[in-house]
Amino acid sequence: MLLAVDVGNTTIQCGLFEGEKLALQFRRSTNPKLSSDELGLFFRDVLALNNFDYKSVERIACCSVVPAINHSLSNCFRKYFSKEALFIAAGIKTGLKIKYANPREIGADRIAGAIGAVHAAASANGADDGSCKNPGRNLIVVDMGTATTVDVITKNNEYLGGAILPGAAMSVHALSEGTAQLPSVEVVQPKNVCGSSTIEAIQSGVFYGQAGAIRELVSKMEEKVFGGERAFVIGTGGFSRSFEGAGLFDLVLPDLVLQGLKVALDMNP
Repeated sequence: MLLAVDVGNTTIQCGLFEGEKLALQFRRSTNPKLSSDELGLFFRDVLALNNFDYKSVERIACCSVVPAINHSLSNCFRKYFSKEALFIAAGIKTGLKIKYANPREIGADRIAGAIGAVHAAASANGADDGSCKNPGRNLIVVDMGTATTVDVITKNNEYLGGAILPGAAMSVHALSEGTAQLPSVEVVQPKNVCGSSTIEAIQSGVFYGQAGAIRELVSKMEEKVFGGERAFVIGTGGFSRSFEGAGLFDLVLPDLVLQGLKVALDMNP
């Protein structure tokens, strides 16, 4: 079995793979002060509660955008799993040609998502050899988490970079914390685009504002980067399902980063 761990600013998302099957997903809130013991016991307890033997975990891959937790995370896998985890970082095999000005600046989750996107596009095109070869499609990955990131991968597997904007929940939080009277609301598509209450007005602004920003960024990437050629757009991240009906994505894969971590393990035996 393979364990994939995606450490985000808000949550730690984990996936346990049996062969090609994602057999278990679980998560917890991110806390940079967690010790290696707290993390190790968490992983082992969750696996045990779901009837999986932690001793069956053969390899572990991680991507983290919270550097403060990485030392404890790597130590927990050494101590509790007797494994050295593969961290997505500059120097490992990714199957991508990184064209970023400074590759060390790229969030590890963005690279894992790009790896997963190339693999998913190949699978959607009928490839069955488990390769990470792009079947001649320009790709755009929209990851809707704490931040919303828009990443661009050419049909030649060149990772070019992209755009970053505040995520939907961050926008709600900013409105609530930065004003005296605006409440915190759930991020959902409202019944009416013209809100007839403060809550509905915030939901309209956040939902359609986020959708509009994504649509405009995708359009500009296609125009300016791909010369007007349409890209295959993949949505992922915690809020991607909420926007599934907005006509933004060709494919929605909330576990794309976990899938990318598994592919990275396959490429770095």
